[in-house]
Amino acid sequence: MGPSAVIAIAVLLAFASLHEVLGARDGGDSRGDHRPTLAGLPGSRVIGMLGLGLADRIGRAGLAGALAPRTVVFCKLGCSAAGALIGAVAAPGAPGRLTPLIAIAMPAAGFLGPDALLERWAARRRRRLLGSLPDALDLLGAGAASGRSIGTALAEAGGSGEGPLRDELAATAAEISCGVPQREALRNLRSRVSGSEVAALCAAVDRSRELGSPLADQLRRQSLDLRQGQRRAVEEQAARAAPKIQLIVALVLVPAVLLVIAAGLIANADRLLGGLI
Repeated sequence: MGPSAVIAIAVLLAFASLHEVLGARDGGDSRGDHRPTLAGLPGSRVIGMLGLGLADRIGRAGLAGALAPRTVVFCKLGCSAAGALIGAVAAPGAPGRLTPLIAIAMPAAGFLGPDALLERWAARRRRRLLGSLPDALDLLGAGAASGRSIGTALAEAGGSGEGPLRDELAATAAEISCGVPQREALRNLRSRVSGSEVAALCAAVDRSRELGSPLADQLRRQSLDLRQGQRRAVEEQAARAAPKIQLIVALVLVPAVLLVIAAGLIANADRLLGGLI
């Protein structure tokens, strides 16, 4: 692999990681109890500073019980060291002005790589969660219309289906059943799931409890709005796909067909020319 390819890969990795990390939605809780506890380890203060915000990112990725923030910190440091090693090997073969760029970009890409991967997992998990949210809202609305409490309705919605939304609703219902105040349980749900969709659900439940407004009607309207928004998103994706398909046809299929025709003409050139002569 030449130095130009190494430079391109390093710069692309660094910018892609920055895009994933800086483009993430901040929907978590920034209280001190979410910070990683690394006391007693060598350099614990430095490692703790590097791990700030990782607990929220890990939670949004759905790995809160399986991955510790300090593990991600050590992984970031290891990837950064590996990037520095690759940069040290590749930098001598690069032009003089590009050597510092490789020396900086490769460790930076390695350090931000785990963050970018967590953000990608969080975005994928959020898409799955929002895809199943309209059905869950219908179940919650049916439970509210039948007179069930919000804790029971959340438990029923969390017990049906599969995916991250079921886990979040089941966790909220478990908190309420264990004596956690409903407002605090809903606040925890908003902190674990970023975005306005789940926040609107929690706000509707709070309004219904405080003002006595019909909860079932609000949940049905939210479900309808979410389905319409998802339909529009699918239509927009389909509209953007048509030009891409036409570009592929123009750049790949048409030249391939022309090559086949040209090969046939060249193979039978003597017959064609002989008939003309």
